[in-house]
Amino acid sequence: MPRCAPWATSNPARSSCAAPSDHTALTETDPIAAAGDRARRAGIRHWCEQGRALLAEDARGPVGYAVLEYTFFEQGFLTLLTVAPAARRQGVATRLLTAVEAACTTPKLFTSTNVSNQPMQHLLLSAGWRPAGLVHGLDDGDPELFYLRPPANLSRSSTLRTFPDTVIGKESRS
Repeated sequence: MPRCAPWATSNPARSSCAAPSDHTALTETDPIAAAGDRARRAGIRHWCEQGRALLAEDARGPVGYAVLEYTFFEQGFLTLLTVAPAARRQGVATRLLTAVEAACTTPKLFTSTNVSNQPMQHLLLSAGWRPAGLVHGLDDGDPELFYLRPPANLSRSSTLRTFPDTVIGKESRS
């Protein structure tokens, strides 16, 4: 299973693989987990322990995270991307999306979002992702839109299985 590993970047925007100890702080950035959803909290802990969560921080600490897995037909899949409400509309989601694209180790990278999630759809389309399909029945009355990041637009080689190991908004991680 791919885990985070050191990878240097010349990009001044930074990201890092969330450590297992980051799960509590990430829970506070996620409105669903912060509201007490036990399944989401358990998911965050699991993703951090498995090296699947990519963390965004600023001077206040964690402000969002993204989860990259390889469970969708053995292709990269952005399972979740969330930004704390106070940090939204500041480019955090764009930087996390770019970091996930850079970290993806497969020829294709997919994600999905509900039809009702207009901000995520706008983010994906503006970043060059393309609609790949629609599935009804996952959430009653709110179909799931699937998106594909065209392989030519992925920034990392499919032979690497690493996450960027720096922090968005910080020079280094202590």
